[in-house]
Amino acid sequence: MSVPVNPNPKGAIKSILNYQWIVMNISFFLFLALLAILYIANGHLTDKTIRKINSTQRELKELQFEYKTVKSDLMRRTRAIEIQNGVAPYGLMVSKEMPMRLVLERKITSTQNTAQ
Repeated sequence: MSVPVNPNPKGAIKSILNYQWIVMNISFFLFLALLAILYIANGHLTDKTIRKINSTQRELKELQFEYKTVKSDLMRRTRAIEIQNGVAPYGLMVSKEMPMRLVLERKITSTQNTAQ
């Protein structure tokens, strides 16, 4: 790859960028074009990934808010007074008396005695 030396500065650029020099360096130009395409594709892929991350973060925040809302509603509904108010239309109410324990007597019958 020899470049002719021209003492004239205006003609130096023309002598470097001639048809033969471009043909000799076509592989380098194709390599530069490939690098440019890869660079642009990488930028698009990065933008797409960032958009996806942002939408996932937004969705995560919404789900966290929904979780906190449902949790606080559940905590409010499981209070004793809320349960009493909820079952009052069905005629159920809290007993004022202590519960009684029932004792059941079991008769032990031997199946062997009845079989003989």
